[in-house]
Amino acid sequence: MQTVKDTVNYVSDSVKEATSTASKEANKEVAKDSNASLGTRATAAKDAVSDKMDESKHNASAEVNKQKAQN
Repeated sequence: MQTVKDTVNYVSDSVKEATSTASKEANKEVAKDSNASLGTRATAAKDAVSDKMDESKHNASAEVNKQKAQN
């Protein structure tokens, strides 16, 4: 039963990682957009950094759950 739970957690973390990656990339594009206001660009840059931290956190958690599920 624990293996199933670890597998579900792995999949969930992988999906969250992918979502964070997509959001990070979108925010990076907004931050680079010279047609956007300075405030919008600054907020997007801040959000991209936050998304990167979330991406890393979810990746680490997914890896832990993957290892637990394999053992």
